Amino acid sequence: MKKLVLSGLLALCAATAQAAGDPVAGEHKARACAVCHGPEGISISPLFPNLAGQKEAYLVSALKAFRAEERRGASAEIMWGQAAILSDEDIDDLAAYFSNLETAF
Repeated sequence: MKKLVLSGLLALCAATAQAAGDPVAGEHKARACAVCHGPEGISISPLFPNLAGQKEAYLVSALKAFRAEERRGASAEIMWGQAAILSDEDIDDLAAYFSNLETAF
């Protein structure tokens, strides 16, 4: 039983390590996002959410849902088009970048 728990924890740690994106690469990839979400992830319009300081896992989940056209909302169709061109690595990098930015609060 101990071996099973230990192997599960090791697998979880490995998956978490692999999921972490590169915030430096994400900064370069985020230029297109700045049009709606602001250059530092803080939107100047209430129509678009702030991305700065959001949890990395949430951003990954949201971007993958947009890419799969499963997420709905006022600007979902815009995001479907933006996310359609993103690879898993791009999504991880963007999430790492935005999650490391200071929030507006």
